[in-house]
Amino acid sequence: MLVSGIKSRPVYDGLVPQPNAKHHLIAAEGEGALAVADLVAKATPEFLSRATILYVGQNHSNSLQALGANVCEIIPAIPALLSRLADIFSAATMGTRLYVSGTEGFIGQVVQLAIAHGIDHRSVLTEHRGSLARRVQCIHCKGFTENVTTNIAACAHCGLNLLVRDHFSRRLGAFMGVCVDAEAPGELPPVQEIFP
Repeated sequence: MLVSGIKSRPVYDGLVPQPNAKHHLIAAEGEGALAVADLVAKATPEFLSRATILYVGQNHSNSLQALGANVCEIIPAIPALLSRLADIFSAATMGTRLYVSGTEGFIGQVVQLAIAHGIDHRSVLTEHRGSLARRVQCIHCKGFTENVTTNIAACAHCGLNLLVRDHFSRRLGAFMGVCVDAEAPGELPPVQEIFP
């Protein structure tokens, strides 16, 4: 059973242009491109001349490139985007602002990487767009299962039936999953799709 009011649950306040930033670094995935378009619509004309957009997805790649950012890269997969971001973080200077939009799993992974590079998670501007599917870490084998949409899910690594909790680990960029049938193997509560 999910518990409301978990303090670790991420809050996504939305993307808002930061006019004093020297460099705008924007990472987006899938429907997150729509949030980027909204961000640009709220920004001053010089915003794009100081912007780098990294995007994973196909549906909105042309519209993002048409915005006219200083740099706009369409990247084939999330791991490649994270690698590119790590390179940019390594050379980033004071005054760089990070904007992230997409699914919770994507946002969690980008924020996790930012934290590893010394960026305070509270300074990252985030907006959730797209599926509510979760990235879940099995607390037993430590493996990650991507795109979980149900309250109970099998771990992609060890196969245990996991209860998907609302507890979010910012350090891991994932929600926690705990074995739901440890005391009575095979006896599961009803499986429901609750993160479509």
